[in-house]
Amino acid sequence: MSELVFFCGTMDCGKSTLALQIEHNRSARGLVGMIFTRNDRAGEGKLSSRLGLVTDAVEVEDGADLYAHLVDHLSRGRRADYVIADEAQFLDPEQIDQLARVVDDLDFDVYAFGITTDFRSKLFPGSQRLVELADRVEVLQVEALCWCGARATHNARTVGGVMVVEGAQVVVGDVTGSADEIGYEVLCRRHHRRRMTAATARAATLAPDVLPVSSG
Repeated sequence: MSELVFFCGTMDCGKSTLALQIEHNRSARGLVGMIFTRNDRAGEGKLSSRLGLVTDAVEVEDGADLYAHLVDHLSRGRRADYVIADEAQFLDPEQIDQLARVVDDLDFDVYAFGITTDFRSKLFPGSQRLVELADRVEVLQVEALCWCGARATHNARTVGGVMVVEGAQVVVGDVTGSADEIGYEVLCRRHHRRRMTAATARAATLAPDVLPVSSG
């Protein structure tokens, strides 16, 4: 039986690396995959990993019908044996429904990869629909770590190292961005709630004592 599988986790936990590994393993056995992505850090039409691996992919636009795209691909005599959808949190709920139809009507395995919640700890619509429809939801076991060493469970958006909680849900950035631009950082729940990033934690450590110490 074909399956719709949702591999999820925080940023920096190896989702795209696993997507590329699945693609490598299946292509090594003579299988051909259809790869969808959206807003990848490497640019349009790319699936990339922070480890430096990259492959070509189909960039998904607003309103694109993924089921129709695959049917058209097959009707032209081209081959596909499975589907990979990276950055699936950025897909519309309707596009997630189309991926489920690929599994049910075309009998293809679909492997979707994405983060579940945004920088405000709210579900992405695409991720919510995947949780609702997927045959399996797999939380990746490669744990990203908060600056404090605890398991990271939340994604924070930062500007100049300071966590922000307002703005558009989708702003492309990376966990390796420079300190003076929009970036992202993974945090444990405690420090996400306190809005304490690595930069603000260092600043607090270096700050002078609020109360002077007096003798006598």
